[in-house]
Amino acid sequence: MYFQFLGFPSASHKIDRAAIAKTLQRGAQAASCPIVPHPISFRSNPRRRGQAALCCLLVLFTFVTTSSDAQEQKPRRRHAEEAIVALQPFSLDEPAPVRLAYYAPRAVPRAEPVAHDNDETDSVPKIDNNAAHPVISGRRDVLRNGIAYAPSNAPATVKSAIWATNSLRRKPYVWGGGHGSFNDNGYDCSGTVSFALYHAGLLGAPLPSNDFLRYGERGRGKWITIYARPGHTFAIIAGLRLDTTDLRYGTDIGPRWHTDFRDTRGFDARHPMGL
Repeated sequence: MYFQFLGFPSASHKIDRAAIAKTLQRGAQAASCPIVPHPISFRSNPRRRGQAALCCLLVLFTFVTTSSDAQEQKPRRRHAEEAIVALQPFSLDEPAPVRLAYYAPRAVPRAEPVAHDNDETDSVPKIDNNAAHPVISGRRDVLRNGIAYAPSNAPATVKSAIWATNSLRRKPYVWGGGHGSFNDNGYDCSGTVSFALYHAGLLGAPLPSNDFLRYGERGRGKWITIYARPGHTFAIIAGLRLDTTDLRYGTDIGPRWHTDFRDTRGFDARHPMGL
């Protein structure tokens, strides 16, 4: 039935050879004549109507599949173009030999001695270990084992004050000590400073802390500076602090030399005239 619907004779029908020859003859005549379009009537022949419908379906199916394939190929082409990497240029020449860097030891010139006008040993402080009058070269005294070494460039009055105060390094702190006499069993802060100034020839009698606020001249001195306030007094002599307060350990209280400095806020700085 399917072949009959398309216009082909089935196997059950007999082939009419005369009809086939007649049909071929008509086709040859039609090919030799100009084609004149004329409307085809599908109402009279249902077989042709089925053939036309089938052709339309085939054309529609072909169009749909072709458009879908084209849409799928577009992203593939785009991805393929993005994946293309430009090839780097290369050369077919023989590769150049590899050069290796290596360390070549060089002769290091030796340092030559430089001639100086003065020998370097002159800058090293020289120490005179005299037990009674220890001296060190320079402008600042040095503290060793509680004993202050007077600088060699200091005036004689400053050296005398330093050497005399070394004798107090084992004396205890006694409130009011050193005020009744310069030679006492213990000393307080103002008594210690008065003792040093007395042996420097700069003071005739011990002074309390309040009186040191008016001693000498205002400001710091070149060799001796006295810091005074109501209730406490200490002195800086040639770079060392003469004080009865132990700021480092807090246990060694009494007339001692100290290498560390202390806060001077609240103190008035005074110094002997000319020193």
